[in-house]
Amino acid sequence: MKKTSILGLAATLFVVLSSFLLPVDGYKVGDKVMIFNLKNVDNKMVALGHDATAKGYIVVITCNTCPVAQAYEQRIIDLNKTYAPKGYPVIAINANDGTRSPGDSFSEMQEVAKSSKYQFPYLLDETQEVAKTYGARSTPTAYVVKREGNDYILAYHGAIDNNSNDASSASVHYVSQAVNALLANKPVEITTAKAIGCGIKWKM
Repeated sequence: MKKTSILGLAATLFVVLSSFLLPVDGYKVGDKVMIFNLKNVDNKMVALGHDATAKGYIVVITCNTCPVAQAYEQRIIDLNKTYAPKGYPVIAINANDGTRSPGDSFSEMQEVAKSSKYQFPYLLDETQEVAKTYGARSTPTAYVVKREGNDYILAYHGAIDNNSNDASSASVHYVSQAVNALLANKPVEITTAKAIGCGIKWKM
């Protein structure tokens, strides 16, 4: 086989494989989202919709190791404290490949959840299907979904607020504004904002 043919075949194979490795565009606001069922740090399975009393959820795809995710950890904890009693609890999901990022292994997730006293599920997206389907590319990325019957509809996705470095300096709190609007039965004014963070460690 000629060298050029081999190179062409290799390039085609790379494109095909990349389509499985990289996330799709993901959901748009108004889309019905996938109902996932993933393992929590307590080794129990947790599904989107596990709380029958919830009006919706704040789903955050995050991780242990990214400095930006670490900077947002307390803000994620605070979102759950504020909105879980109002019907919008947090579900955190780690999609990083633990073999590429050992600090994001399941055992490390358990340690982080314990030391930080998470009062919300911290789930492992082992196959990375949820992150890819939702369209996450970086950590943290937030998704606010509202319940409509047995379905969950995307109302907001992207950054948690507009200052990844300093919570006290954030002037626009995207997730809070979205949930507050939903609770007041008003339209969400800002439905997406670019999430700043570390790229997800995809399986090779």
